[in-house]
Amino acid sequence: MLKISLVDDARQRRVIVEGKLITPWAAELRSALRKGKSRHGDRELVIEMKHVTTISQEGENVILELNKRGRNSIPLRRVFSKHVVKELTRRARRNLGHEQVD
Repeated sequence: MLKISLVDDARQRRVIVEGKLITPWAAELRSALRKGKSRHGDRELVIEMKHVTTISQEGENVILELNKRGRNSIPLRRVFSKHVVKELTRRARRNLGHEQVD
């Protein structure tokens, strides 16, 4: 199961993701982010991955799409999530031809 929560304030719209980011939930997250993006106006769109326990290849693809856009902040709350994002960053840099990883 995947839980997606939207929290709005004057400066930002936060999309909080919890649970398993797997197919078909990855498509649901993608859809929620599109809706959130169209409704957040000038506010910053922040994606928080809290308590994400599993991420499938499709889930990784959604995260990579977010990183490509470069306008989203993804605060990481768990070591597992940090590890996954680190691996995704490494993979993205490799795909772009950058060999060195921080």
